[in-house]
Amino acid sequence: MNHTAEVFQPLQDDDPRTVAGYRLAARLGAGGMGRVYLSHTRGGRPVAIKVVRSELADDQTFRRRFSREIKAARKVKGAYTAELIDADPDATPPWLATLYVPGPSLSDAVARSGPLPVPAVLWLMAGVAEALQAIHDAGIVHRDLKPANVLLADDGPRVIDFGISLAADSTAHTATGTTIGTAQYMAPEQASAGAITAATDVFSLGQTAAFAALGRPLYGDGPAATVLYRIVHSEPDLSGLPERLRDLFARCLAADPGERATPAEIVEWCRRELGRDAGEDTGPAVWREIAGPPVTVPPPVASTGAATAATPVAAPGPTAAHTAPWTVPQGAAPMPWQGAPAPWQGPTGPGGPFVPRRPAGPEERKRRRRRAALISAAAVVACGLVILAGSMLLDAAGRGLDRARDAAASAAASKSAAAPESASGTPRPVAEGSAAGGEGAPGSDSSAGRPDTGVDGSAAGTTPRAHAYGALLVNSDNSLSLTDGTMREDRKGDIRFDCANASCALESDTSVFTILLGDPGADYEECRRMTADQDAHRLPLAAASAGTEICVRRDNGDIVLFVVQVKSTALPEAAFITMDTTVWRPEKD
Repeated sequence: MNHTAEVFQPLQDDDPRTVAGYRLAARLGAGGMGRVYLSHTRGGRPVAIKVVRSELADDQTFRRRFSREIKAARKVKGAYTAELIDADPDATPPWLATLYVPGPSLSDAVARSGPLPVPAVLWLMAGVAEALQAIHDAGIVHRDLKPANVLLADDGPRVIDFGISLAADSTAHTATGTTIGTAQYMAPEQASAGAITAATDVFSLGQTAAFAALGRPLYGDGPAATVLYRIVHSEPDLSGLPERLRDLFARCLAADPGERATPAEIVEWCRRELGRDAGEDTGPAVWREIAGPPVTVPPPVASTGAATAATPVAAPGPTAAHTAPWTVPQGAAPMPWQGAPAPWQGPTGPGGPFVPRRPAGPEERKRRRRRAALISAAAVVACGLVILAGSMLLDAAGRGLDRARDAAASAAASKSAAAPESASGTPRPVAEGSAAGGEGAPGSDSSAGRPDTGVDGSAAGTTPRAHAYGALLVNSDNSLSLTDGTMREDRKGDIRFDCANASCALESDTSVFTILLGDPGADYEECRRMTADQDAHRLPLAAASAGTEICVRRDNGDIVLFVVQVKSTALPEAAFITMDTTVWRPEKD
């Protein structure tokens, strides 16, 4: 991954050409948060621009957290971090810019060259630990430290993506398996939904360094649930690591966060070990060998005149670092390092040299007056046609509305009890034990007296405000509170998980459940209808799997949608289920 053609990919048709004044030179990659591009500051320094995915940008919870984390990340100034230099969390879509690190990721370097030698591992741990000190001093916990988030510059490692993991960790868009945090590098408390602290990052540092020394994840590969179970319930196998590293790794990977080494202790330990070799100067030499030859970074994109059809991603206003957005480059221009014009080679068209026009003569002025008269006459005729067409459209719309009202009245008069329908209009199957009609169900006689209100008392056709709480984990020791979307450490919450008699189920004293079968995509109205006649306070999970949707109705009228992410019930004593959670809560007067 050190070859220029592999690191810097040409922009595609769906890529922007500018982001808030930054002209994009190449695509660097993509991840769970969005796409990453190469650009430059106005002074020519390379930067990495991360543009947030649209589905995350549409989530207001994400935007609030993203804004808060950006403010904290601005305070991080560590020597081994990729400094955040610019951002706009309110843009459409949000974006941020960090200094570009010309080097491969640790994961790419190991995949290419195999495990790192002991001196390089020591330099890696010391550099990343120093980066964590700077990150933690700013009040941030990284939460997703892993080999892909450690870049190898020729003078040491750089930690990236700090301060933005928390923003994406609790949104409504984690149901497809994009939860922030990578299973192989999570700490036990993170895997079991416990408290996240600075010690969580130390555990991830131990796993990341073990990957560098072994060439594979310390806890192995496989399904996420299996790896997480190993992390929570087994001791790490350090026998494959070099003997001189085992004591430090044991401290980093202690199950109890309070017993783990601090970043300062890790730095001191590594420096002491490096001093026992021929000299500390051997460390940087080995490090440069691991990082490989330097990458040739493409130069800044030169201005090429007027904008083309390529639409830039524009911020709502100038940022502190950029008060005058640059000119948008040509959309179909070649890669900037492949013969692009130099900045001083301006175009002769718009933006090029000024060429004075010759004064118009009498004949030219006559032609202009005739042309203006014809344009005015055409405009008058066009306005008349628009008014006539608008009148005809309004008349047709009125007749169509009358026909629709007549049809609706006829349908209401002949409506009888029927199976509930999904949001798409097709019958939605219901799991065994769920009601599909009867007293109190939508469409039954019992609802005829309240056609304008829903089960929760809200007016028909209105949707209460949705509160997205992201992925929540529930097991036999904790419970979920739907009031504030938190995981309680006791069994007194609204939703409990139980695996008694080898049959795992969700239970509640305050809510009823139903599993939805068929196509995904349930919304508030569907969950409201599907739970209208439910009275089951226990929901067996034998039929649930990743992606299964579960509708819940609370006694207070709240409607809830669970989307299963991970269900692990093979071992009842360690069973758990993780569900993406959305709560529709009627607004109180």
